[in-house]
Amino acid sequence: MKIMKRIMNNPLINILILLGFSTPFFAQQKQANAYNLSLKEAVTLAKENNKTVQVSAIEQRATQADYNDAKNTMLPTLGIGGTYQRFSKATLYDHGFNESTQVSRQPGPDGANLGVDLAFNIYSGGKTKSVIEESSYRNALAAINSKDQGGNIALQTAAQYLDLIRLYHFRQLIKDQEKRAEARLKNITSFYKNQRVTKSDLLRAELTLSNVLLNKTQNENDIEIGNKKLGILVNVADRQQFYLTDTLLTTRLKEIVFSEKSSDVNNSYQLQKADMNLKIQSSRIKNLQSNYYPSLSLISAYGFNYPNYLFFKPIDQAYSAGFVGVKMNYSISSLYQNKNKVKAAKQRLDAIELQKDWIKDNVQDDITALNIKYGEALNRIEVTDKSIEQARVNFEIINTKYLNQLSLLTDLLDADNLYQESRYTFVNAQITALIIYYKLQYTTGNL
Repeated sequence: MKIMKRIMNNPLINILILLGFSTPFFAQQKQANAYNLSLKEAVTLAKENNKTVQVSAIEQRATQADYNDAKNTMLPTLGIGGTYQRFSKATLYDHGFNESTQVSRQPGPDGANLGVDLAFNIYSGGKTKSVIEESSYRNALAAINSKDQGGNIALQTAAQYLDLIRLYHFRQLIKDQEKRAEARLKNITSFYKNQRVTKSDLLRAELTLSNVLLNKTQNENDIEIGNKKLGILVNVADRQQFYLTDTLLTTRLKEIVFSEKSSDVNNSYQLQKADMNLKIQSSRIKNLQSNYYPSLSLISAYGFNYPNYLFFKPIDQAYSAGFVGVKMNYSISSLYQNKNKVKAAKQRLDAIELQKDWIKDNVQDDITALNIKYGEALNRIEVTDKSIEQARVNFEIINTKYLNQLSLLTDLLDADNLYQESRYTFVNAQITALIIYYKLQYTTGNL
């Protein structure tokens, strides 16, 4: 984490955005249907409106309902029921089936009952408690999954937003290169007419301009595609164009991106989920172990019955009666049927603990690698910033020599490509640093 702290206090941070994002994007003209969108707003919209995030939120609400239902198992079971029967005459057989007589049911052919019954669990070896506990942990796991999905979508949104910023920078760089290529072609055409250069130079100049125009078309297509992807991520796909406000507001972007946050590995979403899976499995073991114990319930019932069978002979009258008692049940077979189930559950718990250690090691490695790459990206920014000026001066020198017929066109084109590449590299280094930063925040559970 020392690298992270050094990075956060690095003075390069102060110039990172100012150098990379202070260039006005004249080509990013605001359209009538454009949607103003800052980086912070894009991330917030994605975490709230993205469809996959909404699915995770629905699942979280479903597990909350499951948890509430599990708690209801502590309440008594109350039921009401009633029956009515109309009996036929009974046929009595003597001497096999040789002789038969029919008699009416006493005291009458009708029978009915109506009553309520109540059962309340007093003790079940901790089964009810373990079921509620597991349901609670499942709800907590769903909440972590929802946050994880939100963080993942936020990372994708930030990367897509920053990629669009990259493309808008490239648009300006390609525009500058196009101007240089057009001016070069104009000069070479004039030289060719005056027989100062060969046809080969003229063809190469035309080919270079064609390649620049192709790159321009590709970049514009990428911008259009990137806008649509960003629209899907933030779930405003009906918008035709986004106006990225943070390409101009450098202080806001710096405030949003480079805020001090914790890099605690234990806050990782993956580790949080591993911890919750451990708790869920522990609850399952408690549930299985509860089968070794008896269950004890309070039972009660009250009802109306007809006819009266409490006496002999049955009486043609209705009566009501009720009772209160306890019911104890113990499954002896659980002593041998439950043994392997508990053993298997404990082995799965050991596997989850081992998996958690593996996840922790991988998350720690990811954080270390991202910190190293983040520092490397910042260093690359400083180096490429200097190389831009060197490449520019070299291009001007070679261009002057070529205009005075003191160098070859190949040397001029190489110098132009080197200048353009250094500017591309500078933009890419900045965007890479920002994307790595967001990956760090997601990996540490802070996005």
